[in-house]
Amino acid sequence: MKKIIYTITAIIFSQVLLAQVVTTDPEFPTADASVIIYFHADLGNKGLQDYTSDVYAHLGVITNLSEDPSDWRYVKTGWSENTAANKMTRVSANLYSLELTPSICGYFGVPDAEEIQQMAFVFRNSDGTKTGREADGGDIFAPVYAAGVNLNISSPENNTIFEVDENFAINANSSNADSLKIFIDDVLIHKVEDQTIFYLHSDNQIGRHKIKVIAKNTSGQISDSVYYSIRGSVNVADLPDGWRPGINYLGSDTVGLVLLAPQKEYVYVVGDFNNWEPNDDYFMNRTPDGEMFWLGVGDLVSGQEYIFQYFIDGKILIADPFADKLSDPDNDQWIEASTYPGLIEYPSDETTEVASVLQTNQTAYQWQTTNFTPPAKTDMVIYELLVRDFIAAHDFETMIDTIAYLDSLGVNAIELMPINEFEGNESWGYNPSFYFAPDKYYGPKNKLKEFIDTCHNRGIAVIIDMVLNHSYGQSPLVRMYYNSATYQPTADNPWFNVTSPNTAFSWGYDFNHESQYTKDFVDSVNAYWLTEYKVDGFRFDFTKGFTNTAGDGGAYDASRIAILKRMADELWSVNPNAYVILEHFAANSEETELSNYGMMLWGNLNNEYCEGAMGYASDFSWGSYKARGWSNPHLVSYMESHDEERVMYKNIIYGNSSGSYNITQQATALRRLELNAAFFFTIPGPKMIWQFGELGYDYSIEYDCRVCNKPIRWDYFQDANRKQVYRVYQALIGLKKEYDVFRTTDYLIDVDGTMKSIHLNNQDINVLVLGNFGVTQNTIDPAFQSTGDWHEFFTGDVLTVTDVNALISLNPGEYRLYSTQSLGDPIFTGIEELPVVYNELELFPNPAVSEININLSAITEQIKQLVIYNVAGQVVEQKDFNGFLDNLYTINVSAYPNGFYYYRIVTDKVIYSGKFIKN
Repeated sequence: MKKIIYTITAIIFSQVLLAQVVTTDPEFPTADASVIIYFHADLGNKGLQDYTSDVYAHLGVITNLSEDPSDWRYVKTGWSENTAANKMTRVSANLYSLELTPSICGYFGVPDAEEIQQMAFVFRNSDGTKTGREADGGDIFAPVYAAGVNLNISSPENNTIFEVDENFAINANSSNADSLKIFIDDVLIHKVEDQTIFYLHSDNQIGRHKIKVIAKNTSGQISDSVYYSIRGSVNVADLPDGWRPGINYLGSDTVGLVLLAPQKEYVYVVGDFNNWEPNDDYFMNRTPDGEMFWLGVGDLVSGQEYIFQYFIDGKILIADPFADKLSDPDNDQWIEASTYPGLIEYPSDETTEVASVLQTNQTAYQWQTTNFTPPAKTDMVIYELLVRDFIAAHDFETMIDTIAYLDSLGVNAIELMPINEFEGNESWGYNPSFYFAPDKYYGPKNKLKEFIDTCHNRGIAVIIDMVLNHSYGQSPLVRMYYNSATYQPTADNPWFNVTSPNTAFSWGYDFNHESQYTKDFVDSVNAYWLTEYKVDGFRFDFTKGFTNTAGDGGAYDASRIAILKRMADELWSVNPNAYVILEHFAANSEETELSNYGMMLWGNLNNEYCEGAMGYASDFSWGSYKARGWSNPHLVSYMESHDEERVMYKNIIYGNSSGSYNITQQATALRRLELNAAFFFTIPGPKMIWQFGELGYDYSIEYDCRVCNKPIRWDYFQDANRKQVYRVYQALIGLKKEYDVFRTTDYLIDVDGTMKSIHLNNQDINVLVLGNFGVTQNTIDPAFQSTGDWHEFFTGDVLTVTDVNALISLNPGEYRLYSTQSLGDPIFTGIEELPVVYNELELFPNPAVSEININLSAITEQIKQLVIYNVAGQVVEQKDFNGFLDNLYTINVSAYPNGFYYYRIVTDKVIYSGKFIKN
């Protein structure tokens, strides 16, 4: 007998679509008999609709040994294999067939002892670029039945909602039965002596009712059941005072649920607290204006998590758009317990689609830093990172342990690529679905708060990347008003355009920023993150798209400016000091106006700095806000971002050369990054670094694929040449933050060609930066601002200037930073360091828990010193020696925090270096 209470959407969305996308002959196929599969290409996702070339089935089975629906077994052919055994026969334009012979079991080669429960399908063209799937993009499944009497109620669908006295059909089909009976609430209402039964029924009893059908023959019987509800009139009542859209926590055992759903007729709440049944006690009230539905839910267990959804008009199941935690049927199962301990299990036997999670009496995070003042805009050095590709653990817990590294580098702002719930687990995050919930792939929300709190304690601001240009199909705001036939939002969608007005750049579904609903939603999203998580501002993705003006978005657009100013004003009313950073890339006249209004804008100098680093003529002038005609230093310039090719990669692949000077050689390529840095951080205004740029990350942005996981190379920090790049970044960032001259408005830049210079002036100190971006030795007129002693920052040399225009010769790639006063200790002392040998020693166990052993048998020299560093370069432990040690040396690491560590063993001739992990 089938389970009586089917999942609401398993029936509403999956079973009905299955019957449409794939049908079988016979209707009740068994494992020991052949079957003809019919694929309806004009249904489901329609990926092969009207396709005229060959179509193939990629198919397997789900058996009693399968761990989950994705565990296909006995797959007939590989994804790219095109054979006669999986080629479909075209019956008509959009109907294909495939006969599985001599039996289902024989076709797949399933042993007799293993029970086949379902057949699984994806249909494709010959190269897999077009596929036929379910409407939601999922795999297609068809049941395999046991021999004997079988039964299926084809209508109504389980948990269908009907009005009082509305007629509806009860229809059931069976195999090998000689009679069928229909019962309503256990009362017999119709019977036939046949294998098919049909009955037209209506009901005037408000509430939930059970349909049971029994199929019988001389050898036995089987039953199938579904439920339906008769709904009453929607109660119209004002929204209680203080309630807002989303989950309102009213007490330890009570919540108030509010759904903004204009033009919808009725809504039930279904969830753990009512056995997922749409009954009258959970029939939502509607406000007099027809805009909102609301309901109080009580008798909850304090502190217990509950999963729930809204069931709209008897057709659509959605999670609460304002929920701060979601339960995902497809992705949560792959989140490690170490990342998110105690993650509530999705109720796969009860529902499908993403669901909301509520919990009364949650443990509130106790903020430790309550008086944080974010850095001034002109002093900002932002570090953009993707948590997934920055630390292997991809969680906020480990990010907290890594803040020390960034603090040591000197950055004073961290920009996180999107961290609100997006589709899937591993993603850049620009496919957002829910805007109020941190993505669980990165850990619990309180760990995010702790990360932000810890950053603030170290003087580091936190900026989050927010995607409000578009959303994707998982979003409840999309799904509530969606045309599944056209795969577009409907015209009455309050938040989204039917199609994007931007003819050149479009992703997902386009927010209609002219709509008051969208304006209200945007304001609520921004206010929430500013207050609940105390973020210091936002980098808004593709703000060029915040308009309904048709075109590619490149021209001046007054309506877009008005939209952005309104958004910024609302945001600043919550936090006047919040950063508003736009990825805009529109006409400079428009960006100038937005800058003058107080917003900051991304300035992409990737191509220019790549050309300069590679040894070709380039012009950095657009990295100066003054060159753009702006009044304020609101240009966030960058050499690299998540969206750009890595400078070091291009150096290695495309670097210029002359004679023995070759930029494609790693050591030279890394020195060119130092040269770039000298002409990047010293131009006044905020700057941004992409993760690991300070170590010369040299994997292409297209490694595997553009958005694929990238190798995480913390070991770069132990490479002396890469460490020098880090030290140059660190030193220049320190200057930028400490000395007013790097904030000056009195500066000149001559940064085209290959010989470049920057002149910075203020009342206390003048600075001159010189650099040779060519590949041959050359001279430059320094145009010193005055005669006298000038201090070279990197070496500590003092140059006495008597002729301000006396030519200075620079080797290829050489850079100098002169100032009229000393700016601190030089970072290059000229002392020759010992050679460094990497990973020459055996360490065990690695990872270590309490102790780690170092095998010193390979060392024949006298050992002077052993030093342990954390990833921030801070000394954790140091021991001095003067002689030979035993072959096995043990270090107690039980008190070390979990993470990566590096060791350096200094002898009288060489330095041995490597890494280990403490778990």
